[in-house]
Amino acid sequence: MSGDSSRIRIWTGYFDSRLSRSEGRRVSVVNSIPKPDLDSIALAARSLGIRKMKRETNHSHPKRPRAKEGYLVMSTKDAHSAAGTNSKEELMAAIGSRLATTHQEAKEKAEEERKRGPKKGDRSARSQRKAKRPQPKRNKRRQNRR
Repeated sequence: MSGDSSRIRIWTGYFDSRLSRSEGRRVSVVNSIPKPDLDSIALAARSLGIRKMKRETNHSHPKRPRAKEGYLVMSTKDAHSAAGTNSKEELMAAIGSRLATTHQEAKEKAEEERKRGPKKGDRSARSQRKAKRPQPKRNKRRQNRR
């Protein structure tokens, strides 16, 4: 499939913010997230309007032979018409932008939930919250006297 121009492969490593451009990241840091998974990239592509895609799991990119990351395969014509792009780079930037906004929204929602604390009737969460309080440090001199 290396010479097939009717299909596009989109690897998860293209959107990994932990990788440098020379290591295989192909979108800007703003449009990338740490440790992207195949499902989140597929959801981002689906939210752009790309309906027909195939997920190939447990495949490794030639630049990262030990990482079994997987990739998406989609029709070039369908992907460009659905996303309104002209090239693979524009398509990846659009998917990356959607992926980054989704990731940021989930992060903000989790932070808001954490700040809100456990619900009123959730005894187990409330008790765990109390147990996580840091213990005061004791003075070593005082311990030696006892």
